[in-house]
Amino acid sequence: MEKVRWGIIGCGDVTEVKSGPALQKAEGSELVAVMRRNGALAEDYARRHGVAKWYDDAEALVNDPDVNAIYVATPPGFHREYTLLAAKAGKPVYVEKPMARNHAECQEMIAACEEAGVPLFVAYYRRGLPKFVEIKRLLDSGVIGDVRFVQSTYTQPMRAYQDGLEPWRIQPELSGGGLFVDLASHALDVLDFLLGPIGEVKGFASNQSGQQKVEDIVTTSYAFESGVMGTGVWSFSSHKHLDLNEIVGSRGKLSFSTFSGDLRIESADGTVEEVEIPNPPHVQQPLIQTMVDDLSGLGRCPSTGISAARTNRVMDELLRDFYRA
Repeated sequence: MEKVRWGIIGCGDVTEVKSGPALQKAEGSELVAVMRRNGALAEDYARRHGVAKWYDDAEALVNDPDVNAIYVATPPGFHREYTLLAAKAGKPVYVEKPMARNHAECQEMIAACEEAGVPLFVAYYRRGLPKFVEIKRLLDSGVIGDVRFVQSTYTQPMRAYQDGLEPWRIQPELSGGGLFVDLASHALDVLDFLLGPIGEVKGFASNQSGQQKVEDIVTTSYAFESGVMGTGVWSFSSHKHLDLNEIVGSRGKLSFSTFSGDLRIESADGTVEEVEIPNPPHVQQPLIQTMVDDLSGLGRCPSTGISAARTNRVMDELLRDFYRA
């Protein structure tokens, strides 16, 4: 493509700062149309962001001849539907994370895009952020030796919602689960990026608080295909907020959070280096640039339907018994 001209389906909160402006600012990229079922909100978004066209119908946006790539920024419950619509029109697709509500939907989306011969990208934007690119460089350079295991811990206090006013993130029919699906998917995907695919997965999911109707704790043990081992716990009814990943090697350890910019490098001799690597103003812009470059034949995007589906498979394994009960 000489220029990637994006159309957004679902211009909600995530598109206000994280992604929408990035589609406009990436080199070789332009945001030309937006769609929201509420036409007044779509028009308002277009006016505020300087977008030429707005729609209240997804099919009309997808079939707009000025749009040659589609960004699906809806809740996951609609990702499959709109990806198949874009693939049918022969247009590349960029889908918000998690890729879908479950691995089966991911497989349908991959198959549709492969059949149509169009690329499928997913918004696991940490694969493009400077901090995680640097962590991968450090791991590949052997700074902590051979990687042995990784531990992930994420906790936060329970959030209270009135019945009937729960956000889509804790409505399984829209999200695929609870906050674990929305938040832990970032950590699981970035570990896939850093250490390769996860193979065997075992774990438990439960609702300990008795509030809401979704899992509020998930624990897991897993093995990467490389032989690295991993454990994780994600609790959404704990006393405080904690976000920590530790990758332990034969000669040191890397510690970092999933959602902030800190990085701690610890050597076997006790030397500790703390590095702050801030995020860019529009956090999806580095990944969006790799997509634009991919579509223009100038590079490769590191977050595809194939890689993102692996994270959905892991989450399915951990949540299956909870939602089957």
